Amino acid sequence: MTTLPDKLHPQRVQRRTLAVLSLAQIIGGVGVAVGVAFSALVVAELSGSAVISGYAGTSMVLGAALMALPIARAADRWGRRAALSLAYAGAAVGAVISVLGITIANWPVLLFGFLLLGGGSAGNLAARYSATDLSPPGHTARHLSLVVWMTTIGSVTGPNLAGPADRLGQDLGLAETAGPFALSALAFVLALVIIQAALRPDPLLLARRLDGAAPGASARRFNLRESWQVLRSSPAAMRALVAIAVSQTAMVSIMSMTPVHLNHGGASLEIIGLTLSLHIAGMYVLSPVVGKLADKAGTVPVLVLGMVILLAAAVLAATAGHGTVQIAVALVLLGLGWSCGLVAGSALLTESVPVERRPSVQGFSDLLMNVCGAGGTVLAGFIVGWLSYGVLGAAVGVLVTLTGLWLLTTRHRTTPA
Repeated sequence: MTTLPDKLHPQRVQRRTLAVLSLAQIIGGVGVAVGVAFSALVVAELSGSAVISGYAGTSMVLGAALMALPIARAADRWGRRAALSLAYAGAAVGAVISVLGITIANWPVLLFGFLLLGGGSAGNLAARYSATDLSPPGHTARHLSLVVWMTTIGSVTGPNLAGPADRLGQDLGLAETAGPFALSALAFVLALVIIQAALRPDPLLLARRLDGAAPGASARRFNLRESWQVLRSSPAAMRALVAIAVSQTAMVSIMSMTPVHLNHGGASLEIIGLTLSLHIAGMYVLSPVVGKLADKAGTVPVLVLGMVILLAAAVLAATAGHGTVQIAVALVLLGLGWSCGLVAGSALLTESVPVERRPSVQGFSDLLMNVCGAGGTVLAGFIVGWLSYGVLGAAVGVLVTLTGLWLLTTRHRTTPA
């Protein structure tokens, strides 16, 4: 163990790291939420096509997936501060391009801006791993869940600021609907400044130093094949990877088609909005409880619990018809099951690989998570279009059941870091 000055004591640095990440997560969450809330609406207005408007969400998810690898490379070579700065800088540029696209009334430019704007989501995801580098044994999940929970504040606040931002933007000479994306750009710039100024010392570089890593270890070249080999050599890490990917696929598949299903059933926009708000609450509000449970009871039991909750959500969704109350309950459970998968899975993944391999493996996981989310959205659209919302719920139920059974049968095969 390397001896360090008192100011670099891991516990002291970790407290500062969690505070900095939490603040950046709140502000970055505002930037993401504003973009997500109004992206499809703005694209629909500029393109005049409901079909093209659906590309807005796809662009952001794809952007988050594409940014996962550069973020992981930056973390691997230069640490978490560089990685998160890259994510927020890219998102800020994307928001500015979005303002330009609205100003010149060009929806392809707007979609390109949304692609870069997805870096904000990638940065918020990467922040959860930054919270674990210096976590003491038995605290990984709760530290990670604290940063995840902070997303709730930004996600709730962001859309409510969009209206005032639009009015202020028009007063300042911006085009209509450009103001919210200007706010998004400002939020990401503030998050970038906070990370650059306050995330010192870098938690990952300090963790490597404490682990006795050679000075050049933090500058290794990122390698996807190497990341896959690390995952294959660790059954625990592979379980975490699968659980995270399945949780994301199940959540996004049902969530993305619920507004369409409710609309076809005659539900008002207020009911649809309330249902999605409850879903977001299910995703984030109880994440600290999930994190504490994962540290106390173990990550694998919480992953299995998450699959059980996702199964309950899928069954309720499949049998709800157009009953708004039952669908709302299903969406809350869907968010809670996802929270179990993300928090416990991310903690297990972190604990199952050596510290010098974590950025690349975590980046691979986030890439797969976002690709599965995008694929789940597309597949869900086909299932609902060709068959029904009930069949989608049944398909998700089968997926999470098989995953839960697999987790149970392989739970004793572990290779901790």
